[in-house]
Amino acid sequence: MIVAVLAAAPGRAEMLAFGGLDGWREDSHAEALTAFVRTCDQLDGAEWPPLCALAADIPPDDASARSFFELFFKPVIVGAPPALFTGYYEPELEGSPTRTGRFKYPIYRRPPDLRDGVAFHTRKAIDDGALAGRKLELAWLDDPIAVYFLQIQGSGRIRMTDGTVLRVGYAGENGHAYRSIGQEMIRRGTHRLDEVSAQEIAAWVRANPVAGADLLDTNPSYVFFRKIDTLNPEDGPIGAMGRPITGLRSVAIDPKFTPLGAPLWIEKDGIDPFRRLMVAQDTGGAIKGMQRADIFYGTGDAAGSTAGRVKDSGRMILLLPIDRAFALVADD
Repeated sequence: MIVAVLAAAPGRAEMLAFGGLDGWREDSHAEALTAFVRTCDQLDGAEWPPLCALAADIPPDDASARSFFELFFKPVIVGAPPALFTGYYEPELEGSPTRTGRFKYPIYRRPPDLRDGVAFHTRKAIDDGALAGRKLELAWLDDPIAVYFLQIQGSGRIRMTDGTVLRVGYAGENGHAYRSIGQEMIRRGTHRLDEVSAQEIAAWVRANPVAGADLLDTNPSYVFFRKIDTLNPEDGPIGAMGRPITGLRSVAIDPKFTPLGAPLWIEKDGIDPFRRLMVAQDTGGAIKGMQRADIFYGTGDAAGSTAGRVKDSGRMILLLPIDRAFALVADD
């Protein structure tokens, strides 16, 4: 069970009215309710089981779903906006079950001697062969930047040379803190802040293979994968709650400040602004703080192109059961 507890946080917790949520009535609340129900049974606390049982019986239309949220929840803003929104996606890649002249960059399954919270080999050590010969290779890809971004996204679909599709998901990491290679590019003076995006990072690394490999190795964090064979093709990847997540309805958050499984009202500004009810169903090593969320955009290149450009401000509002909302605001 996921315990939905908010950490005592510096800053404010303020209750809002649904009428104060920009665009609230225009969203598809039925889509959000479907995503919410998918993981609701994992929320722990006396108030959640009756709400989850009721949610499962709500008619699948927007008016009924909106009434459910308005009757049983209160919007609470925790922390001080502006929020920071980024995006992620599930890549679709090409790969091979064995090393070939084209496919020579491995992704690894979790080593049996890896211990959570204990520092293991760094990215550079692994790239230099620290795991070679241990038969830990899950697949081989044709591009080192594809390996890197697969680790950043945490899941992916790999179309193998034999025509099968291998779906992989997060299985652990090496215990070293994540460092942003975008920030490193700015520090080195190769790029300005407004020039850094996933697309630009990929293009630069491919155009500068030696310097690019050195750049990637400045992030010592390394992610291991597992094969996932329990998903339907239409399902999204597995999130932190052990269930498939939903494109443009699931977000990754910092569980110290936002309960996993809770609904969130997202007001994202920027180039492609939207107002949308989403669900906190995932986490990420770079997602830290109160007004912080990583939006899951879906699967494939189009989703990746959009997600890679997102670094936007806005406002993130937590929907809590009424009693819990009042208790949180009273404690602030």
